[in-house]
Amino acid sequence: MSHSQQNSISELLYQSNGLGIAAFIQLLTNKFPGQVTFSSSFSYEDQVVTHEILNNQLPVKIFTLDTGRLFAETYSVWNSTNDKYNTKIKAYYPQANTLQEFVEAKGPNSFYESVDNRKQCCFIRKVEPLKRALAGNAVWITGLRAEHSADRTNLPIIEWDEANQIIKYHPILHWTTEEVKKYISVNHVPYNPLHDKGFVSIGCAPCTRAIKPGEDFRAGRWWWEDADKKECGLHVHENTTLSS
Repeated sequence: MSHSQQNSISELLYQSNGLGIAAFIQLLTNKFPGQVTFSSSFSYEDQVVTHEILNNQLPVKIFTLDTGRLFAETYSVWNSTNDKYNTKIKAYYPQANTLQEFVEAKGPNSFYESVDNRKQCCFIRKVEPLKRALAGNAVWITGLRAEHSADRTNLPIIEWDEANQIIKYHPILHWTTEEVKKYISVNHVPYNPLHDKGFVSIGCAPCTRAIKPGEDFRAGRWWWEDADKKECGLHVHENTTLSS
């Protein structure tokens, strides 16, 4: 992170103090007009942020990554969200030729066979489309929460994403699960019914299962792999980020 980027992050961290989510997002859109975007997977968390953006009519572009292997319930909440807020969330898809070649060479479920295959699948279906979605933007808003992963415990609410050369803002990073659920209920926000069946982190259908009582939040993702290999490349954090 360069000195100017560090100063920019520090300034934004200072400006965020005392501001609610909608007010700070409005500040970001004023500072970076037309360059603020939000990625949604239609999870509990992302639906909270979506409501803050759309209910307050903030000029933020919202997109999702349609991997082609999502749950039917995910498509349903996507549709419900468009209907409730009278919006059209933009989708980014894998490059057809690249995906076709990968599946033909290794088969449709090769991600079960090795970590390398799974990471290649994640790259084609998620990481590369994400880079296209973020191109030309200055700020990427996410629904990350610290409770979901040990490596997010000391994550600042605003950080510099070196891989994508973009500022990341995590507005509900320190919210608890109960706070998220209460917000969804009070504001009548559409949510994925899989959350009611023990699914915490919901991704592609073949790679996601419900968690059992007492299991870690991430236990339901890529459960056949060692815990230290469970990442798909969307969120890469530097150890040198500033604390909030």
